[in-house]
Amino acid sequence: MLDQNSKKFRAVNPSLGTAPKVGPFPADQVVPWTAIFLTSYYVCKVVFRLSWLWTCLVAGWGMATWWVLTGSKTWRYMSKFVSTPTWTRGYAQYQQILNTSSADVKAKVKLSSSKNRRRNKRG
Repeated sequence: MLDQNSKKFRAVNPSLGTAPKVGPFPADQVVPWTAIFLTSYYVCKVVFRLSWLWTCLVAGWGMATWWVLTGSKTWRYMSKFVSTPTWTRGYAQYQQILNTSSADVKAKVKLSSSKNRRRNKRG
């Protein structure tokens, strides 16, 4: 017989099986985004002496590009650029490219072996 305890639902942790996050952002993106921000800061503020607006725009563009290319569900965006194959039925008569009858093959083998004999006699 079934016990009363077996009919009860068990509480399950909803975060099981999910990717770790730092706030709303995926945790695997934090280190690359930091590197992208520091690089854009150095290039925009130090080298070109641009304003903070341009620095943040360049950093945001770099981080968004990185997220699209390496995120966990990149196929959602990148699959738009993969064209679907075009399948068609075609019927064509087979045409042999090389004429390789058995007599031709034997003649070529005989010719190549006689050339090798002549080379071996010279050297």
